[in-house]
Amino acid sequence: MNMLNTNYKLQAQQIERFQRDGHLFLQEVLPNPHLSPYRDAIVHWAEDFKKKQRPIAERDTYGKAFLQMMNLWEEDAKVKEFVLAKRFGQLAADLLGVKKVRLYHDQALFKEVGGGHTPWHQDQYYWPLSNAKTVTMWMPLVDITEEMGMLTFASGTQHVKLPPMPISDKSEETIASFVQDQGFPIKAQKTMHAGDATFHMGWTLHAAPGNHSETMREVMTIIFMDADIEVAEPQNENQEADRKRWLDFKPAGTRADSWLNPIIN
Repeated sequence: MNMLNTNYKLQAQQIERFQRDGHLFLQEVLPNPHLSPYRDAIVHWAEDFKKKQRPIAERDTYGKAFLQMMNLWEEDAKVKEFVLAKRFGQLAADLLGVKKVRLYHDQALFKEVGGGHTPWHQDQYYWPLSNAKTVTMWMPLVDITEEMGMLTFASGTQHVKLPPMPISDKSEETIASFVQDQGFPIKAQKTMHAGDATFHMGWTLHAAPGNHSETMREVMTIIFMDADIEVAEPQNENQEADRKRWLDFKPAGTRADSWLNPIIN
């Protein structure tokens, strides 16, 4: 049986920790060798994408942070099998405490050797959604260490209200200062194995250092949302762009259930 069609058994205390901290680390969500064929498919697209990019030194802060490839499930049958896996969807639903979840979108985030830091930010700044019942799975496709750019969280910040700001030098400066001043605990794994995963809520503050190793940091992410969530009126140009691209122009006040947003679990 394909492991993607099986359930990952969560403990009650893990769900409680996720709700308390706004993030959670889980081991062996999809261990090797089950992960290997999906990694091969994702890496194929990443290698092709990299050939089309400018040198790191010529990019802005966002561009230096990672190679970003979005909705690969639309392009590749193997990636589709991975992104729409019931195993991941059920995990997301259990963590959010909802019956069903939909796909918002996927994105591969490959931090190159010498790649820059990912500034502090909140994902849901970009999403025109009616509530905070969202969660992102962040899964390394290779074993990673701190020096490769480990995802870093400010625990307990999932309900923090900050001025809206995109990922930028400004968000790094403003949020880093805020996190320090407020004394939020900073949490990051020392290492993660391929197929381990972190899950974080849409408003949880997070960042990642640059890649100071000699190895590409290969990560695949999937963003899930409550199946009953509605499209909200976009509050910035980024949310309007997301409404068009990831919600297929669905109008505000309607369920976020376009063909791009299938139920997964």
